[in-house]
Amino acid sequence: MAGLNDLYQEILLEHNSKPHNFRSMEDATQSAEGFNPLCGDMITVFLQVADGVINDVSFQGSGCAISRASASMMTQSVKGKSTSEAEETFEAFRLMMTDLDAELDYDTLGDLESLSGVVEFPTRIKCAVLAWHTLRAAMDGQDDAVTTE
Repeated sequence: MAGLNDLYQEILLEHNSKPHNFRSMEDATQSAEGFNPLCGDMITVFLQVADGVINDVSFQGSGCAISRASASMMTQSVKGKSTSEAEETFEAFRLMMTDLDAELDYDTLGDLESLSGVVEFPTRIKCAVLAWHTLRAAMDGQDDAVTTE
């Protein structure tokens, strides 16, 4: 199990130090902002959606390692998916973060499973889910900033 934990830690550190899709998107069709007052994480998620498919996704902002890694992994997991598939991924991730007894859909989660250890640190769960709630707000066209409070 130690080897698996080391692998997960390596994935998180990689996504934090070199986040994927970390950029502004001038031609975004949808975007939303999110804020975690507990940790100070701030994020903007940008989407380019056409015909119900997320053709491109990116994020910008600042935050802790868990927040940045989660946002980076989120962009990878939903890029190219339909908005309904992205919603399914959101629900699988939310379930992993909030229900310790849930049967997880590992096929849907993929590498996101590496964030499962966050549940052992309840104050950090909000760091991991911020990008996801901001993604959902962008998909829904929500104007108000998302907050984890």
